[in-house]
Amino acid sequence: MTVTVPPPDTTAAPVSAVEAIRSRRAVRAFLPTPVPDATVEAILDLSARAPSGSNIQPWGVQVLRGAPLAALTQELHGRFLAGDLGAEEYAYYPRQWREPHLSRRRKVGWDLYGALGIAKGDAERMRQQHARNFLFFDAPVGLVVTMGRDLERGSWLDCGMFLENIMIAARAFGLGTCPQAAFNGYGRLMAERLALPDTEMVVCCMALGHPDPDAPENTFPTEREPARGFARFVEALA
Repeated sequence: MTVTVPPPDTTAAPVSAVEAIRSRRAVRAFLPTPVPDATVEAILDLSARAPSGSNIQPWGVQVLRGAPLAALTQELHGRFLAGDLGAEEYAYYPRQWREPHLSRRRKVGWDLYGALGIAKGDAERMRQQHARNFLFFDAPVGLVVTMGRDLERGSWLDCGMFLENIMIAARAFGLGTCPQAAFNGYGRLMAERLALPDTEMVVCCMALGHPDPDAPENTFPTEREPARGFARFVEALA
C-alpha cells in the first residue's frame, strides 16, 4: 500500500534530519493553531517506521483533539489541583536518585522555573506549572501512547524508538512536541475514559502542535553531555 504524505508545513523552512534532532526540545507552551488530522496521520505513519523486535510494532496511539481532549484535560487538571495524584502503573524514575542524574534533574528544573520567574521555595507556583502537564500545555493535539500489558522490556525499547520518531518527524512539519511521563499516575483512569481493553496500558502522553515562540519556558537551553563524556572507545578487551 502506498502512503501519501502531505508536504511539510510551508510556514516553516524544511529541516534536515540533523537539524530536526538538534532542534527537538520539550515544548511547554503551544499556540492554538490547529493541526490537520492528515498531518498527524502522516507523522504517525513515518514514526511507525521505527524498528521493533521481529517487527511486532507494539505501540498504539489514541489521538485526542477538540471536545475529547478538553474533557480529559479538564478532569485530570482538576484532579491534580485537588490533590488526587492517582497511582503509578510503573516506575518511570529511579526509586533512589544518584549522581550525575540527580544534578541534571535539578538543573533542568531550576532552569525552567528561572525562565518562568518562579523563585526557589515557591511551591504553589511550581505546583501550578506542573499542573499544566495535564492540559497538554494547551497543545491542540494530545497523543496517548499505549502498549500491551503482557509485553516485555524489549517492547518498551521499541516503543521508545517510536516516540522519538514522532518527535523528530514533527519537526519536519514545523511542529513541536513534549513527551510527558506526568500522566503515569492517571494511566488506569485514562484507559477507562478511552475505553481501552484491559490488556492495554498507557505508556506516556505527548503534546503536539505549534510552539509558542514568545513563551519563556520554550527558550531556555537544556544541556547534553558530549559523546566523550558517556562513550568509551574500546581499543582492546581484557
